[in-house]
Amino acid sequence: MLAPNQSLDIGALRAGYRERRFTPRAAVEAVRARIAAQADRCIWIECLTDERLQSFVDALEHRDPAELPLYGIPFAIKDNIDLAGVPTTAACPDFAYTPEVSAHVVQRLIDAGAIPIGKTNLDQFATGLVGTRSPYGVCRNAFDPDYIAGGSSSGSAVAVALGQVSFALGTDTAGSGRVPAAFNNLVGVKPTRGLISTRGVVPACRSLDCVSVFALTAEDAGVVFAVAASFDTHDPFARRSSPQLPFPEQGVRVGVPPREQLAFFDDRDNERLFAASIELVRSLGAEIVEIDFAPFMQAARLLYEGPWVAERYLATRSLLESRPEAMLPVTRQIIAAGAKPTALDAFAANYRLAELHRASEATWQRADVVLTPTAGTIYRVDAVEADPIGLNSTLGYYCNFMNLLDLSAVAVPAGFRADGLPFGVTLFAPPFRDRSLLAWGERLQRQQALPLGATGAPLPAPIPHAQALDDSVLRVVVCGAHMAGLALNHQLGERGGRLLARTKTAPCYRFYALPGGPPQRPGLVRGEGGAAIEVEVWELPAAAFGRFVAAIPVPLAIGKLELADGSWESGFLCEGYALAAATDITALGGWRAYLATQSF
Repeated sequence: MLAPNQSLDIGALRAGYRERRFTPRAAVEAVRARIAAQADRCIWIECLTDERLQSFVDALEHRDPAELPLYGIPFAIKDNIDLAGVPTTAACPDFAYTPEVSAHVVQRLIDAGAIPIGKTNLDQFATGLVGTRSPYGVCRNAFDPDYIAGGSSSGSAVAVALGQVSFALGTDTAGSGRVPAAFNNLVGVKPTRGLISTRGVVPACRSLDCVSVFALTAEDAGVVFAVAASFDTHDPFARRSSPQLPFPEQGVRVGVPPREQLAFFDDRDNERLFAASIELVRSLGAEIVEIDFAPFMQAARLLYEGPWVAERYLATRSLLESRPEAMLPVTRQIIAAGAKPTALDAFAANYRLAELHRASEATWQRADVVLTPTAGTIYRVDAVEADPIGLNSTLGYYCNFMNLLDLSAVAVPAGFRADGLPFGVTLFAPPFRDRSLLAWGERLQRQQALPLGATGAPLPAPIPHAQALDDSVLRVVVCGAHMAGLALNHQLGERGGRLLARTKTAPCYRFYALPGGPPQRPGLVRGEGGAAIEVEVWELPAAAFGRFVAAIPVPLAIGKLELADGSWESGFLCEGYALAAATDITALGGWRAYLATQSF
């Protein structure tokens, strides 16, 4: 059974499952109790029935927690993303439909062991950064209900911040996956466009939309991102990842806008906290450089002042033209403007965007990553209701350009204001730098050691052997001649390899000395009657990994193997056909022990 104050961060749940302190069923029951206790928060549009939740729990019954990276992890889904058999409303009841299959990203998470709890509230048709535009009620800030939660992914963010789920999916076209993160003390990942499939997502601007991730920590976000970011051949907007060099640990160049280009809208608290964030980044070894923020600001204005709003019109055209009253007035006003741009307007805007994109490229000659506030200020709910469009527009100052300019971004908690509300910053970079951004986000989060969301729980210790957050670095587990000091270790050293840990496999592997050589090689096979085998975990630059793997001779191969701490890593395994002529050395527990027996 879960304790009432049990943190739902992924590391804590994985440890609990591994140690058999509680079960997925207990986690689901605790989640449902927490949701029921805060039913007045307008977070959820629909929660799954107990019977439906039990079906997901039953699917895990005979699975080993170590086999699935998200085993038993409860998550929320923004209600413009499909979950099979559950209505998708986009916060508009007259638009609702019930999909037969889940969105690609949702199915990926379920297949990895995650348990969907239900669908969360949002600004109608994902149109807004405030979280107040919903017929299902205003989803308010997790820290102070007089203030907005941010949108459009308001319910997803607040569900995570209040400890109702471990992580949540949102969407992000103009900032909807970052602003709610900042307002609720969360990490928000706005991935490179196309890296996470949008198949099964109600479009806002289909050419720009991204599925985002809200999590309590950057490390949790990295675990989810590793599952979610999978190329989808059936999504015409999907893109394959492109590994790049990581940001350096020391001497990374962090760009910041000059003072005259920063906007805090008379919010002294946020201005003070951003200045402190710059100094924090500097203390971590970064070089702070000023960049020209003008191309980014000008691109931001194109999103709503240009023809891209026509994509919102296209996505909702049938409803808007047949039953315009089905939409909230402010949503209808914004989307209806999408009928006005012409093809000439679209081409002119694309030409202007190309000019701004080229101008923005000068930034990456001076900086590796840019740091900004996620939002310049925050507003009370009543203020937004009095000026819904004007105040909403200020919240996009540091966000609206991101997808137009094809950037990757991570929003990270960065302190608390005098009124107790959280403040957040965003790190952004060119596309496919998502993992590098998460790695730096983790450094910032660990340096500050802020509590998790609004739960008050402390920042947990790092997840043992968590998947590397940097796209350019990969891990490989070796069990034989590639171990430190042995005959083939030079192949790792020559490729920039670095020893991370000496450990053992889970106690379920058989170990063999293969015929042939020199050098002699072992074969590792998962099977009954196995034992824990000594191994080493090495880190390799991604650019060198392919050359390393290409040199591996048959019958060896790289596959997934389980370590003693329950994590899974890529490492050396052996094809079964080769074992007939091999010597079983499982009882020795490792290759070094075997080599010692050969020296006599």
